[in-house]
Amino acid sequence: MATSQSLFTETVWMLGAATIAAPIFKRLGLGTVLGYLAGGVIIGPVLQRITNGEEVLHVAELGIVFLLFIIGLELKPARLWTMRKDIFGLGLAQVVVTGAILVPLAFFGGVGNWSAAVIAGFGLALSSTAFAMQILDDSGDVNTRYGQRSFSMLLFQDIAIVPLLALASILGGGVEEASTTDMLTSAALALLVIALMIAAGRYILTPVFQIIAATGAREVMIVAALFLVIGSAMAMQMVGLSMAMGAFLAGVMLAESSYRHELEADIEPFRGVFLSIFFIAVGLSLELDVVYENLVLIIIAVPVLIAVKAAVIYGLCRIAGSAHDDAVRIAALLPQGGEFGFVMFSTAAAAGILSNATASVLIAVVTLSMVATPLCVRMAERLTTRYEGHEEMEEDFDGADADVLMVGFSRFGQIAAQILLASGRDVTIIDYSAERIRQASAFGFHIYFGDGTRKEVLVAAGIEKAKIVAVCTQKREITDRVIDVVQENFPRAHIYARSYDRGHTLALRQRGVEFEMRETLESGLVFGKETLIALGTSEDEATAITDDIRKRDAKRLEIQAVEGIMAGSDMLHTHPVSPEPLMRPKRNRLDPTVKVTGKDMA
Repeated sequence: MATSQSLFTETVWMLGAATIAAPIFKRLGLGTVLGYLAGGVIIGPVLQRITNGEEVLHVAELGIVFLLFIIGLELKPARLWTMRKDIFGLGLAQVVVTGAILVPLAFFGGVGNWSAAVIAGFGLALSSTAFAMQILDDSGDVNTRYGQRSFSMLLFQDIAIVPLLALASILGGGVEEASTTDMLTSAALALLVIALMIAAGRYILTPVFQIIAATGAREVMIVAALFLVIGSAMAMQMVGLSMAMGAFLAGVMLAESSYRHELEADIEPFRGVFLSIFFIAVGLSLELDVVYENLVLIIIAVPVLIAVKAAVIYGLCRIAGSAHDDAVRIAALLPQGGEFGFVMFSTAAAAGILSNATASVLIAVVTLSMVATPLCVRMAERLTTRYEGHEEMEEDFDGADADVLMVGFSRFGQIAAQILLASGRDVTIIDYSAERIRQASAFGFHIYFGDGTRKEVLVAAGIEKAKIVAVCTQKREITDRVIDVVQENFPRAHIYARSYDRGHTLALRQRGVEFEMRETLESGLVFGKETLIALGTSEDEATAITDDIRKRDAKRLEIQAVEGIMAGSDMLHTHPVSPEPLMRPKRNRLDPTVKVTGKDMA
């Protein structure tokens, strides 16, 4: 009971610190990340309300796992392949060059022998995925050229942690305990798990989510999403790879799934919560006594680390073809130590490569470099040319930035989508019916599973970049709920909606919907026209009569919008018209005895 009470108390302290500190720092223009760090320092080292910062950090690393999963969802395998040069070229160069410079600096700085210097140098060469991606997300720069190049370098670092940990084991003497056969077995097992994950993502996960979606139980979908992310992360960790890489790979495998947007919307709240706790935990784990005892060394080490990494990253980015401003932004975003540094230094201390005191100093250097990152980004903003908006990548992220976001793939939406697709327009279509998605897939349509009444799903589907939101749901109440969410959260969105009936049309017009159309109007007009032609009326006359009815309907709607639903009933044809509609009267139009015909009334 005491343990449970302590857990709840610590949770309340962390949530309270996040609630107070993050808005204050955001208002000051310093960013939420620095606010979380400050909150962690206050409730941890200063007030001593939470003393197990490292334990919290291990749990909060789920935030990084969820972050990498969402990033993976946004990258199709084909897109990832196009980034291979940045990942394995620029990313590899950054780790190798930065490590090669930091190793001798660490050795002459007194971290220990050359083995200790190698661990320290390459551990500090890694940057923080959590910090960098959170800053990119806050500024909306994830899909810019510099944002994608930054992510490519971070992705390679996540891959590099595996051989670096193996290097720590070798330098610590662990290699003698493991035979070549054991190492080959471990590598083969890792490749097998990766292959199984790829196969599951392609052939198993989509049918499973179809079954879950068909139940209509949203909480089950959320549970399944959490199970998928955490399960794939743990599977990768069991074979010696990082949890973040496992989650990222799972995301990539589902990037082309119809359930991509729903999964992203379900995971996003957990990502935000755990990532904020991660930043708080970094603040909690800062040992002020270690900082105080080694104050001079740390004061020198932190700016040297930032300067060396920034210089290397800037130079490599320029060589790789980045513009000056982009290179400066990347250099300011990635100069800090990373969360994987905590893992490397702790592993090295356990293996006897680093002393516990040295490991603590290195962890303090990494933590303070993280604290300095938002300030470096602010400085870079002053050194680079300001630009309006954000430069978007030219690559298409599978319809996420389509011109039209269609909510609901009903009979009405299917016909409308044909016209849009035939014109060459990109259309992102979401629907909440697993059966309809399955049927549409059989005809070659690629539809995403998602609840259009949820803001998170609309954001994940690209509503912020869509030029038009087409609401084509079947039920009036669902249409109204979608429009409520859109107008409340995206007031600049241009809404085109399918209305249920005449009363619904009037209601939508009052709400400011830019365009609405009753599903039955045009089909009824065409049906009546074709019937007239079959009865012997000429096609021109039938077309004229149809146009007249269409104009009358539009005029009635204008009147009804002012006077009520019963207004304009005299404009309806409730019995055969005599003389026939659309025929000009033979007498003078000013003669009061002339009966007004259909065309005159229109």
